[in-house]
Amino acid sequence: MRPKHALLGALLAATVISSAAVVAQNDKPTLPAALEAKIKTLSKEKRDFLTSDPAEMFAGSYDKLFERLATKTPEEISAYIEAMMDAVAASKFNAKTDMAAIPLDTDNENFNGWKLRRPSGLDPKREPGPFELSYYAHGRGGGVYGGGIATFAGAPVAIFPEDLVAGKVDVAIVGAPLDMGSGYRGAKGGPSAMRTQYGAGGIDMYTMVDPSKELKIVDYGDIAVDNMSTERTVAHVRERVAEIARTGAIPFIVGGDHSLEYSDVAGIADVHGKGSFGVVHFDSHYDAGKGGVHFITHGAPVYRAVKEGHVLGKNYIQVGLRGPWPEKEGFEWMRDNGVRYHAMPEVEKNGWAATMERALKEARESGKKLYVSFDVDVLDPAFIPGTGTPVPGGLTMREAIPIVRRLCAENDLIGFEIVELAPVLDPTYRSALNANFIMHACLTGVAMRKKGIRQAGYLSDLTTEHGQPYYGDKAAKDGKAEKVDPGFARGGRRPTN
Repeated sequence: MRPKHALLGALLAATVISSAAVVAQNDKPTLPAALEAKIKTLSKEKRDFLTSDPAEMFAGSYDKLFERLATKTPEEISAYIEAMMDAVAASKFNAKTDMAAIPLDTDNENFNGWKLRRPSGLDPKREPGPFELSYYAHGRGGGVYGGGIATFAGAPVAIFPEDLVAGKVDVAIVGAPLDMGSGYRGAKGGPSAMRTQYGAGGIDMYTMVDPSKELKIVDYGDIAVDNMSTERTVAHVRERVAEIARTGAIPFIVGGDHSLEYSDVAGIADVHGKGSFGVVHFDSHYDAGKGGVHFITHGAPVYRAVKEGHVLGKNYIQVGLRGPWPEKEGFEWMRDNGVRYHAMPEVEKNGWAATMERALKEARESGKKLYVSFDVDVLDPAFIPGTGTPVPGGLTMREAIPIVRRLCAENDLIGFEIVELAPVLDPTYRSALNANFIMHACLTGVAMRKKGIRQAGYLSDLTTEHGQPYYGDKAAKDGKAEKVDPGFARGGRRPTN
């Protein structure tokens, strides 16, 4: 552009910006007067398109779009709008050229072979119930726990529902190595990484409760995945999650990407009833994307679960949202459907303690059973670098562990999932380690509830007070070494012998 024309363009652009598009009550922008004059001769169809959502999409905002058109002639504007309209039309489904569904060979004799249950007649006869996989007497679970085959939390194994019933299992941890619902591969390695890393077993020092001693926990293996179809996979996952829930055991699902939340929640609803429970969803993304081409992705499980009525919007609670998604429309969708959300801006404004207490209160107030969905990317990438879509500014482990433990202790938990762990993206072991500690926090909560510990925010006296003589401020003032009861001195209750 020559200097003179550049100056004129700049002046015109400044005029457009100074009279920026004003959004009317119907959410349609008001065209700048200079642009309005240029499009008078255009057809109504083209004028209407200029203030449509698809037109805004091409520039990012109406102001930017109108700025682009400010220096163009009426003919150039007409051609520009026509090009946008052609692109929108070409994006739509064309029955003559496009595939409406992915064809499957239903005549294939192995059509359902990938998810076929192994016939019991192929194995030696045994009594139903959980069993150990270790050769060694004290090598329970293999992996970091000793010899044998690694299992979740070093737990014994169960294969069939009969094993869960016979063993009176409280928690069945099952892997679901799906990562087809995400553009970022690697989440299928989550279950194996968590099995071979420690953190899911042992005592919880905050409460002095050991889930492995209080609960009957089993590793229920991995659910089969059709690596060519997310849709076929989530349908089967739904069946298997319901299979666990029907035995009375609590399903703990280890993913896999967050597409699984749809199938997991639907499977729970198949047993406990649609709308009969609430969901607390930890995530940096709100995952209620709609309008996509595919039936389900890792960005759409919340929308799908609410749309199909498995969970009522008013019983959905989002925690940890941040980053560039969603925009205004997403928050409006949540409000319109009664979804409560606690985004990181709320944490920045009110602090984590207040936000956590608010979320905990909301989870309890309906009196409904609870399902917890934990996407590891809710944590700051410093703690979980091994995830496909990390977002800076997330929760710390010190913030996440207490709220997960309390949610699982202070509510009637009917399911838990931890998803989006992609260990291949982490050259260290911290991602799998921290994912295990998050799961252990929930297991601790379930164990606390089974033991009858219902006190909100319960912490063990043994680990919060050392019980030794306390030489307080009074001794410092008068030089006397007066022994003061530690609990009494700090406003707590006096410990008993």
